[in-house]
Amino acid sequence: MPVIAPMPRTTRISSQREGAEDTMAAGTTVDHLTETYRAHYRSLLGLAALLLDDTASCEDVVQEAFIRVHSARNRVRDPEKTLAYLRQTVVNLSRSALRRRILGLKLLSKPMPDMASAEEGAYDQLERDALIKAMRGLQRRQREVLVLRYFADMTEAQAAETLGISLGSVKAYGSRGIAALRVAMEATA
Repeated sequence: MPVIAPMPRTTRISSQREGAEDTMAAGTTVDHLTETYRAHYRSLLGLAALLLDDTASCEDVVQEAFIRVHSARNRVRDPEKTLAYLRQTVVNLSRSALRRRILGLKLLSKPMPDMASAEEGAYDQLERDALIKAMRGLQRRQREVLVLRYFADMTEAQAAETLGISLGSVKAYGSRGIAALRVAMEATA
C-alpha cells in the first residue's frame, strides 16, 4: 500500500486566510460602512418607523444597528450584504424595543381603584383620633360592649357571654354607649 503524505497545511491555511482577510477588508471597512450610513440612513429610519411608534426610538434603533454592525464588521465579508445586515439588525432591535415596552406595561403597578387621596387619609386619621378620644370618655362597660360588638364583630349573645353579663345589660350598655359617642363626636365636629 502506498502511503499518501498529507499536503502541508500551514501554507494552505495561510493562503486561505490571506484571501479571506482581503475579502473581509474590502467589504467591511469603516469607509464602506460610512457610505452605507449616508446612503441608507433615511430608509432604515423609515423601516424602524413602520415597526415603532415614536421618532426618538426609531433613531435610537437605527443608530444602535449601525454601532452593532460596525462592531461585528469582521463577520460581514461581502460588501453587498452590509445593508441586509443593517436591515435585519434594525428589525431585531425594533422587536426588542417593543418587547421591553410590553413587559414594562405589564409590570407597571396599577393604582388601586378606590384609593383615597392624601387629604381623605388625613381626614380619616382625624376622625379615628376623635373616635378613640370619645371612646376613652365612656364608662368601662359601655366601652367594652361597643368594642366587642362593633370592632370584634360579636353578636349580643357572644358579647354577653364574654363579659359575663346578661343579654339585656349588653343591649343597655350598647345603646347608652352609642348615645354618649354621638354626643362626644358632635361636640368635636
